[in-house]
Amino acid sequence: MSDNLSNIKHQHSHYDDVYGIALGVMFFALGLYVLHFPGLITGGVAGMALLISWLTPIHIGYIFIIVNIPFIAFSMWKMGLAFTLKTVIVNLLLMGSSLALPHLITFQNMSPLLSAVAGGTMIGVGILFLARHNASAGGTVVLTLWIQKKFGINAGKTQMLFDTALFVIAAIKMPAHLLLWSLLSGIAMNGMIIAWHKPGRYEG
Repeated sequence: MSDNLSNIKHQHSHYDDVYGIALGVMFFALGLYVLHFPGLITGGVAGMALLISWLTPIHIGYIFIIVNIPFIAFSMWKMGLAFTLKTVIVNLLLMGSSLALPHLITFQNMSPLLSAVAGGTMIGVGILFLARHNASAGGTVVLTLWIQKKFGINAGKTQMLFDTALFVIAAIKMPAHLLLWSLLSGIAMNGMIIAWHKPGRYEG
C-alpha cells in the first residue's frame, strides 16, 4: 500500500513551482558561494563553473550561463520545452544571485571542512528542489535526469561518473589539499541526490 502511494505523482500548482524553484535557486546559489570562498569546486555544472572561475578572472555567474549553452540545447531536444524554459529561468536567476550574494553576505573565515560539506549539501538540496518541479540548473544534471527517466539508472550514480572525469581534469591545476576538500564537496552533493532522488518521486 505504502509503496503504491509513494509512486503516485502529484501535479504541482504554478505557485508550488515558483516557490520550489525559488528555494532551489537559493540553496544552489548559497552552495556555490560557500564553495567559491575558499577556492573549492564540486561536481556537475557547478564544479565546471567553479573550476573555470578558479582559473580565469571571469565572474562565476557569467561562466555558469556560458558552460550551460550546449546542455540547454540538449534539454530542448530530449527533455521538452517546459523543462528547458524552467532551466533557462533557473540559470538567469543563478547568475543574478551569484552577482548579488557578495553584496549581501561576506565571510571573514570558513574552514574548508565546513565549506565542503555545507556547500556540497546545499547544492544537492537545490538540485532536488529543482528536479521535483521539473527543472534543473542545467549541465550534466540534464543528462543524468534524462538517463534516469530513460533507463531507470539513479541520477546520483551517473553524476558520480561525470564528476570523476571533472576531478581528474581539476587535479592537473588544483593544489592537492583543495582537490581533496573538493572531493568531499562532490560526495556531499551526490550523496543528497543518491539518497533522496528516487525515480517518479520528485516529478510533477
